[in-house]
Amino acid sequence: MKTVLITGASRGIGRAAAKRFAKQGYNVAINYCKSKGAAESICDEIRQNGGRASIFCADVADNSRVQEMIEAVECEMGTIDVLINNAGIAPKQGLFTDFSENDVESVFATNIFGMMNCARAVIPKMVSKKSGKIINVSSIWGICGGSCEVLYSSAKAAVIGFTKSLAKELAPSGITVNAVAPGFIDTDMNSHLSEEDKKLFCEDIPLQRIGTAEEVAETLLFLASDSASYITGQVLTVDGGLI
Repeated sequence: MKTVLITGASRGIGRAAAKRFAKQGYNVAINYCKSKGAAESICDEIRQNGGRASIFCADVADNSRVQEMIEAVECEMGTIDVLINNAGIAPKQGLFTDFSENDVESVFATNIFGMMNCARAVIPKMVSKKSGKIINVSSIWGICGGSCEVLYSSAKAAVIGFTKSLAKELAPSGITVNAVAPGFIDTDMNSHLSEEDKKLFCEDIPLQRIGTAEEVAETLLFLASDSASYITGQVLTVDGGLI
């Protein structure tokens, strides 16, 4: 039985991915930082449906905590076969000049440095066994950029550069590294938008609707599967044709 570690799995895309991977038979390591109740909820749901899951608390931006988490996951569930770097934060929209240095550091600490911390921690054993999957969650804004989303777009663009470079570095060891770039997805991150704003946004989406976290989870599962064994260094957009 394979083990997947999903960061930021207490809600949104991470939560949907935890459920989908559990249904596929994976041991699911659910990482959370602050939302313990939500993490316990999805863990209980998976177990009630016959799956195996456990929760692990760590701020991915804290490298020492990440190392402790990886050790705990391996002790309980065995070597990590799939890492899904999903944890991320999005600041409120605003002009770049209105954000402070602390805002910049916070966004990059979680959205890119956190991914690097997690990848660095799992790579040695993946290299040792000559197999592994690393999947990073970016965003369409990391591809095309977004006005008043400079910090978020920049961090998510860095995720894409990290993905493509790391893929080339790890390919000789049989490890694939890919990214998923979701578009407008129905998650807590977009819950602040009014129904009218959502309707207007959907007018720009060729499929004319908001995507679901479950649809992104299916893409993550595909990239983790043997069906994607010859795919690495790629960015799959899940955006309804927006870009």
